[in-house]
Amino acid sequence: MKTGIKIALSIAMLSSLSFGGEQFAMSDADRAMYAEMSENNPADIMVADGESYIEELGGDAALAKYLGVSEDNLPSYIAGFPRYIKKLDMVVGLDQVVQAMMHDQGKKPYTLKSAEMFSVLAYVKSIANGEKINIDVNANPQMKEAYALGKKTFETPRGGRGLSCLSCHSPDMIGTVLRTQPLPELGYPGNAAAATWPAYRMTKSSLRTLQRRFQGCMNNALLKVIPLGSKEMVALEVYLTDKAKNSEIAIPGLKR
Repeated sequence: MKTGIKIALSIAMLSSLSFGGEQFAMSDADRAMYAEMSENNPADIMVADGESYIEELGGDAALAKYLGVSEDNLPSYIAGFPRYIKKLDMVVGLDQVVQAMMHDQGKKPYTLKSAEMFSVLAYVKSIANGEKINIDVNANPQMKEAYALGKKTFETPRGGRGLSCLSCHSPDMIGTVLRTQPLPELGYPGNAAAATWPAYRMTKSSLRTLQRRFQGCMNNALLKVIPLGSKEMVALEVYLTDKAKNSEIAIPGLKR
């Protein structure tokens, strides 16, 4: 890690960093709660809500038709998001596809930060459960551009502290305990971020999406928060989804 980044981390996070290992990241009570919730994830109910919302739009068949794929191929196709959608002429996440569907059906789209959309996104992505992430960042110029922008967004220092996503998620920082949680390898097989979000956050008692989690990190680091669904935010998801390529999708996840 560059010296400047180390200094910035020291100043900004000295009071909350620990090098004692994962045992300090979760209390025994939290561990017991986590084990219980792993067996009965509260977000399962929210995923079911999302399914009912999709049924109002015509169900999985209507979603597949909108995306131009067969219903049989829908799970594999979903495992490749975010992706460039020609009819929208942009790289989008699944939630933006649902917004476009709703608009085309004459319905008022859910906002990207609404509980309804979080449930819808969790359900739609859960259609691909068991599939391996197959995003192709070289599929077309638009995806190549999104990947490059996502990498830049991940690595570029911002804000008064001069921090970036890479400041906490570089290889030499993985495992360091920050705000009582070990900093993860975001593309780690079996628990890759892009494969396990949307997820139920125990500390928030609610379902959250990957982009919403990005916003939480930015807020904690006192960075200007990038809007959900923006070109930069979708690009960041593209970049991290590529890191999780070949990881098996398991939605909803469960996070502390």
